[in-house]
Amino acid sequence: MNNTPNSNRITISIFGKRNAGKSSLLNAIAGEEVSIVSSIEGTTTDPVKKAMELNPVGPVLFIDTAGIDDDGALGALRVNKSLEVTRRTHIAIYVMDIEDMDEDTLKYMENTFIKYNIPYILVINKIDKLSRDYVDKLKQKYREAVFVSSLKNINIDILKDKLIRKIENIQEDLPLVGDLVPYNGKVILVVPIDKEAPKGRLILPQVQVLRDLLDHGIKSYVVRDKELESALKDINDIDLVITDSQIFKMVDEIVPKEINLTSFSILFARQKGELDEFVKGVRTIPYIPEGSNILIAENCTHNTSHVDIGRVKIPRLIESKTGKKFNFHFQTGYSFTEDLKKYSLVIHCGGCMVNRREVQNRIKICREQNIPITNYGILLAYLNGILDRAIKIFN
Repeated sequence: MNNTPNSNRITISIFGKRNAGKSSLLNAIAGEEVSIVSSIEGTTTDPVKKAMELNPVGPVLFIDTAGIDDDGALGALRVNKSLEVTRRTHIAIYVMDIEDMDEDTLKYMENTFIKYNIPYILVINKIDKLSRDYVDKLKQKYREAVFVSSLKNINIDILKDKLIRKIENIQEDLPLVGDLVPYNGKVILVVPIDKEAPKGRLILPQVQVLRDLLDHGIKSYVVRDKELESALKDINDIDLVITDSQIFKMVDEIVPKEINLTSFSILFARQKGELDEFVKGVRTIPYIPEGSNILIAENCTHNTSHVDIGRVKIPRLIESKTGKKFNFHFQTGYSFTEDLKKYSLVIHCGGCMVNRREVQNRIKICREQNIPITNYGILLAYLNGILDRAIKIFN
């Protein structure tokens, strides 16, 4: 719990063709052997992550991807994995081998970066292999590029400085609660301890909300649902109650109507995504025809049980409330299909395991294909008839 979650780090992804020197570049930036380096094309087969502190900007996450020119059926899968990384990338580094200046592939990746609104740095690698005169001529053509030798550690500091300047221009995420409740305000966090709760610890959304409250000088009181009623009697002038979405209905009945109420998942819906888009999406549920396909997208991977929120409780509750049968499909981790034509609705988890760019790009994909999207917390509030109350504080 001492490390910054990857979802809260600036993500810097390294792209390029096979054997362009992506892995050796990451090793040079990190100052240690993170990725295996080899002269054999296709050594990196899956994205390799390296979390580190980049002074003076703080925690970042580097991702070294497979070559985007990989071939064959397996190679195509690797390329798709690499391109999926763009959805969660804040800054891209595109690496070109100075002996293989492939303009077509560069243009393709530039268009991809434009699609996802990603600032990028062009790095031309292996300058130690050619004459200074030739390198100087290329510098006239590629004026914005950084010319480096990752193996000889040439100009790596220049690249780091350029990265830092780009990171400093990235807009920070919204607070989770800090702009909703005043300094010295009071918030009750309702944390159920059930079969799904990890033994001996809190889950990531609860930890992140608690840290946000501490950062903004807001007094927090953490209770189980069983002690909520007595806590409300003990504490005066409560500004907000935040609950796990699964017990929304019960908590709504306990908390007086004059006290604001929302859920951890709805807080993340606002911080990571677009609250209005999720609310608009959930209101389409009564109009979805029976037998339609619904996609449930979870970012974390975990063992499922008979009380699993995404795979059991939500499908059961939707069918119970609508009186219709649907075909539910599930995707986990970073696997998110960009072809959504067969779906009538996408239901997204809270998104605590991924960054804002990933969630916003998924919303963009849905919007472009006219597929409504909502979020676990928004959905559960809606199905329990308390959506207006749950989003009142954001108004």
